[in-house]
Amino acid sequence: MSSSKEYLNFILDCLSNLDNITYKSMMGEYLIYYEGKNIAGIYDNRLLLKNTDNLSSIMDEFILEKPYPNAKDMVVADNLEDSEYLANIFNFLYDRLPFPKKKK
Repeated sequence: MSSSKEYLNFILDCLSNLDNITYKSMMGEYLIYYEGKNIAGIYDNRLLLKNTDNLSSIMDEFILEKPYPNAKDMVVADNLEDSEYLANIFNFLYDRLPFPKKKK
């Protein structure tokens, strides 16, 4: 099942207090970037976060799910309406995730 543009717009609105949020459409789903780093994705109308060490320490709920079969586990984002909470999570992940490798 693909994610809807309406859900993407809802998530972008939830992240509106962060600068430089971009997205890329990928086979009916969306990759979410913050300051150039892939932080999350929207899969089947769910915001899933990249899993890093200690992410569970700052989240209210920590649930792992696969975005699609044979994928790495990702963390289901909770408290979507709390924009400050989401911003803290995105900043936490930004500090721990690498920039994408440059294409040759």
